Amino acid sequence: MVNFDIVLRGGRVIDPESGMDAVRDVAIAGDRVAQVGTALPPGRRELDVTGHVVTAGFIDLHSHAFDLGGARLQAMDGVTTALELEAGVAPVRIAYERTAAAGRPVNYGFATSWALARMEVLDGVRLDGELRTLFANVAGPGWQRAATGPEVRRVLARLEADIADGALGIGVLAGYVPAARPEEYLAVAALAANAGVPTFTHSRDLIEFAPDTLIDGAEEIVRAAGETGAHMHYCHVNSTTLRQADRVLGLVERARRAGARVSTEAYPYGAGMTGIGAAFLAPERLRERGLEPTSLTYAPTGERIATADRLRELRAADPGALVIIRHLDEDDPVDRDFLLRYLLFPDAVVASDAMPLTWMGTAPEPDAWPLPREAFTHPRTAGTFSRSIRVLTRDGGSLSLPEALAKCSLLPARLLQDHVPSMRRKGRLADGCDADIVVFDPARLSDQASYDDPTRPSAGIRHVLVNGEFVVSDARLVTSARPGRPVRAWL
Repeated sequence: MVNFDIVLRGGRVIDPESGMDAVRDVAIAGDRVAQVGTALPPGRRELDVTGHVVTAGFIDLHSHAFDLGGARLQAMDGVTTALELEAGVAPVRIAYERTAAAGRPVNYGFATSWALARMEVLDGVRLDGELRTLFANVAGPGWQRAATGPEVRRVLARLEADIADGALGIGVLAGYVPAARPEEYLAVAALAANAGVPTFTHSRDLIEFAPDTLIDGAEEIVRAAGETGAHMHYCHVNSTTLRQADRVLGLVERARRAGARVSTEAYPYGAGMTGIGAAFLAPERLRERGLEPTSLTYAPTGERIATADRLRELRAADPGALVIIRHLDEDDPVDRDFLLRYLLFPDAVVASDAMPLTWMGTAPEPDAWPLPREAFTHPRTAGTFSRSIRVLTRDGGSLSLPEALAKCSLLPARLLQDHVPSMRRKGRLADGCDADIVVFDPARLSDQASYDDPTRPSAGIRHVLVNGEFVVSDARLVTSARPGRPVRAWL
């Protein structure tokens, strides 16, 4: 008698929650893990995964890869759930509806967006549930000014409406709005605390970078946590803190010891990526972070920007275009140690800040795979999780494989599970959990994407299942697979 749909036999099963690390079979029935054990009954499909690790699929809390190609790159890196939480979208109801209609290879979900709410209220931007609307308007001066009291109340009303529609939290791009008053940030945090959802903050400038900032970005996050009781999540602390790790991580640690809920995330790359029109990329502000125009690469053409005048020209002509920003030198041992410190910080989660694809030329058919050379993105889109595991366990890091995997699956799930009940079934590999599973060769697992070849999929990933369906099978993408489901609060 056939009892299961799929049985993965003889792999090294690692469950980050229970601590299981042993050779076991994993049986799947429908969209759930039916049983983990030995000598299990047969399934309709049987796979020998001897010598491979079988574990919970990776959960990315910070993904802007809203296009099909980007989601597929993430699946090839072991990601089974990719959430847009830092920037967020608005209205979230439309974002969920549109994504469900299009289909996704991985699970998806959204926070509401403080930045987009400001664009709507302060600048009259029409919101359509698309992240590209944020990029298109990122350089607009209207939404970046200080808000009046009535305007703040209207912004909060937009956020509150999206939370009622199942938003996973509030995304706050504080670093893109240096003129926003700290009181507004506290009001957003208070709303989050009352609603029982986290905030996901791209921090305001640190005092070391911009001495005239209204409040130090790290101090603002921990103050909000302490004063309001909100769960404040510090997004990509590596790229907003750079070489100020001692002060910022020390501040977060002290706040947590005092009882504040402050969590952090990091990715293992020295370069960032964002819209060229961002306030902190104005030519006159580059030196705050030790940058020059040549530190920026314009994604649509691959151009290394040569002068301040050329940067001004591109910011005026195409403010939403993406640029690579070289902050830290990954080949420098000192900078590499900084990146490792952010990843090793207690309870820090791995999060990619994955970016949508930019097409250097005419975009092909949306379903094109493998991606052609004309597709450009940050290598973190394709390689963050494999690279993080490699770095944390083999190349400088001191973590065991189960400890590294927890940063990729269990810890992100726990961060959300208090207000997203479905996350209690993710990030674990045990009876009854969602069948979001990654199978990989631990000796071969590594990123292959680079700044010159950013869409090259990771190596060593053999199988990826999302809700019990293969998205990656025998190291090949299943191009027809769209098993991703929405992740919403209170469901």
